[in-house]
Amino acid sequence: MKEFTHIDEKGRAKMVDVTDKGETKREAIAYGQIKLKDSTLERIKNGQIEKGAVLETARVAGIMGVKKTAELIPMCHPLLITGIDIKFEFENATTLGIYATVRTTGKTGVEMEAFTGVSIAALTVYDMCKAVDKDMVIKNIKLLKKTGGKSGTYVRENGE
Repeated sequence: MKEFTHIDEKGRAKMVDVTDKGETKREAIAYGQIKLKDSTLERIKNGQIEKGAVLETARVAGIMGVKKTAELIPMCHPLLITGIDIKFEFENATTLGIYATVRTTGKTGVEMEAFTGVSIAALTVYDMCKAVDKDMVIKNIKLLKKTGGKSGTYVRENGE
């Protein structure tokens, strides 16, 4: 059984020491969805949300979220992020897909940063549209791919 890396011998929380780990190029791609009323998604597409440009605001918020991940998740190391890309896809009449790709060259991965980017972008869409649609649902946040590091490459094989 593998030991927990974030707990010391006395059961106390600790941050993993990555001093001796080698630096590698690392990338993580996370994905999530927000379900909206079809009328809300149309208003987003047509720039008719009173608060402003929903997707551009959500994109900037997602980028900011990636950069703040170590401040939000206690055991995440602060990282020098070398690239962030937040993309949106209109999947159908009621679903907006959100993708966050995060890159670094470092000693630890960027999966949590990618998750944070997707989550903050989705929350921003909700915030900007809640006046017209309180039934929105944020769901299916998951890792699609990660590269680099000792564990190598992971690619999600199914849609679940």
